[in-house]
Amino acid sequence: MLIIPAIDLMKGKCVRLTQGKVEESVVVSEDPVATAKLFQQRGAKLIHIVDLEGAMQGKLVNLEVIKEILAAVKIPLQLGGGIREEGTLEELLRLGIERCILGTSILLEEEEFVKEICTRFGKRVVVSVDAREGKVAMEGWQEITSVPAYRLAEEVEKLGANRIIYTDISRDGTLSGPNIEGVREIVEKVNIPVIASGGVSSLEDVESLSKLPIEGIIIGKALYTGAVDLEEAIKRYQVSIG
Repeated sequence: MLIIPAIDLMKGKCVRLTQGKVEESVVVSEDPVATAKLFQQRGAKLIHIVDLEGAMQGKLVNLEVIKEILAAVKIPLQLGGGIREEGTLEELLRLGIERCILGTSILLEEEEFVKEICTRFGKRVVVSVDAREGKVAMEGWQEITSVPAYRLAEEVEKLGANRIIYTDISRDGTLSGPNIEGVREIVEKVNIPVIASGGVSSLEDVESLSKLPIEGIIIGKALYTGAVDLEEAIKRYQVSIG
């Protein structure tokens, strides 16, 4: 299982949100590049980066900072937020991004595009399934649909997705603990790797998730508050990249 530290970008800075609420954003680092280098130094094998403004506007906004991070670290980067066109995805892969994340909105709106992208780029594409109380969330988490998260996960697997990131946005940034049952439901419904995100608040939470057959855990706020020590989490629970 992979322990994946998260960097959320807004206005060129590293911020954290609570339940995806932009109005409650808090700057946790003025220097995302230094943060990425620190994560690498502490043993991370992959960094999860989200362009929050990109997610809301439908196009990358923080590309220059992302390029700086790429140049500063040697470990792979997984990037999401505003990737809605094939040209954007191609450019990011060319720049050196290891995995590009397709957001939930595009999954619901452009199935054929998703199928084509997953077929063409294979494991370089990750599909994001975001949900609140088991229902799919889209448009930068601002709109909650009636679609069950597990059903969307099943659909994206049929479309050719090689990997899913499942985020419970009601837990994201709250330090309230992960939605173990929600993660378990997704894992039981699909046969592709699942990465869990949202709510991790302690090493005990990491341990609980490690008992599920998931590929990795994305940790954000808990790293910045000191609730979870990245180096210790990696030492205890990171088994392989998968």
